[in-house]
Amino acid sequence: MQSKRDIADWLDEHQHRFTAMADEIWDNPELQFLEFKASKLQADFLAAEGFRVTWDIGGLSTAFSAEWGAGKPVIAFAGEYDALPGLSQKDQSLPDAIDAGGPGHGCGHNLLGTGCLAAAVAFKQWLESTGQSGTARYYGCPAEEGGSGKVFMGRAGAFDDLDATFNWHPWYINTAMKGSMLSVNRYYFRFRGRSAHAAADPHSGRSALDALELMNIGVNYLREHVTDDVRLHYTILSGGLAPNVVPDYAESYYYVRAFDPQNLDDVSQRVIRIAKGAAMMTDTEVEIVYKSGSVRVLSNEALADLQYEVMQALGGIQFTEDERAYAAEINAHFGDANVKTLVERYGVAAGAAKQPLIGDVWPSNDKALVSPGSTDMGDMSWYAPCSMLQTATWATRAAGHSWGVVATGRTSIGHKGMMYAAKVMALAAAELVRSPEKLERAQAEFQAALEASPYTCPIPDDVPAPSHSHPLR
Repeated sequence: MQSKRDIADWLDEHQHRFTAMADEIWDNPELQFLEFKASKLQADFLAAEGFRVTWDIGGLSTAFSAEWGAGKPVIAFAGEYDALPGLSQKDQSLPDAIDAGGPGHGCGHNLLGTGCLAAAVAFKQWLESTGQSGTARYYGCPAEEGGSGKVFMGRAGAFDDLDATFNWHPWYINTAMKGSMLSVNRYYFRFRGRSAHAAADPHSGRSALDALELMNIGVNYLREHVTDDVRLHYTILSGGLAPNVVPDYAESYYYVRAFDPQNLDDVSQRVIRIAKGAAMMTDTEVEIVYKSGSVRVLSNEALADLQYEVMQALGGIQFTEDERAYAAEINAHFGDANVKTLVERYGVAAGAAKQPLIGDVWPSNDKALVSPGSTDMGDMSWYAPCSMLQTATWATRAAGHSWGVVATGRTSIGHKGMMYAAKVMALAAAELVRSPEKLERAQAEFQAALEASPYTCPIPDDVPAPSHSHPLR
């Protein structure tokens, strides 16, 4: 493996090993902080490839690092493998759960983590065969979906020595992201009142559910008075068990999002005051528990441009007619909102956006573009230059976090997008070693951004890392 072309050829030759891993993780979806099978599967694979594995990164039992080589530069690939609740789905184009109510990979993390792992191994192979100095490092990162695993890992110093970081995400199109995403805080609001017979003795009760509902009403009125980037979501986790019993306990789970961390803090405090006001109105008590948070993504334009150059050289993804037909069947179950998003947000040509799959390479999106989602890659991006790649693994109209995404995660559509991402990331990493001036350019851009807006870890030191005994180690 002497040339960069050899990296792509090596990944093609070993593709079956990585698609088998991605499928095994898809077959065994695990929720945040409980990714026992996925983390062990990946760590064992990397150990067999000669990587040095370290567990319990940041105090998380399903977090690990695996490294090969020595010296600078230290190039990292950040993988994820957690699934989402309630998204169990067969690998077919009709909605049908394998396990009703069970988890599923509705964000494609079975592909995401394995694609990053494949890139790390290919980069290691290239370093070894060329005799270049450098360190290839893979991070197995738990709980991206709401748990902020990377924030706990970074808080413990796991990313302090990095020179560059690569990550990718399954998506509708192939592009290297230059934009950003929203910062987020997550809270549990736990109201406690007093139970009573709802008909015979209602005056003796103090309804925790009333308090929770009043809080939700207050937050919904707040939506009129926040900036356009703010997003407020909640779900009710507990609201009582019987209508004839005044509920003495009710609990909600909130996401508060905004682009700027200061604005996020301001809106979060307003939400907290609404919760306290609801408790006062209902003569109940409220416990506010901060769960986790993450900050906006700091995309490195120099790395994004490098990945775009690699993508142009590789060309796009070639999808077959059978794959397009399968995606079209999935699309038939969804509306056309994504068509507008692809055209307006990502600059995709209208004709291409109406296709069931998009295999072409699109220019890196505008640095001013802010996606309304959030990710703990945002926090990792403030430790070293970082570029998040996006590649086509989904049908164009399938909604994110839906069965339509799960349905392509174990097919050749998802496999092609995953291996394409692995090639781009590994080739870009090799180019940073071959052309140190490109890494210097990325680091200079990163340092300037950091000086203008220093990073502050959003999770306080007194919030412990959620951890569980790993039954497979």
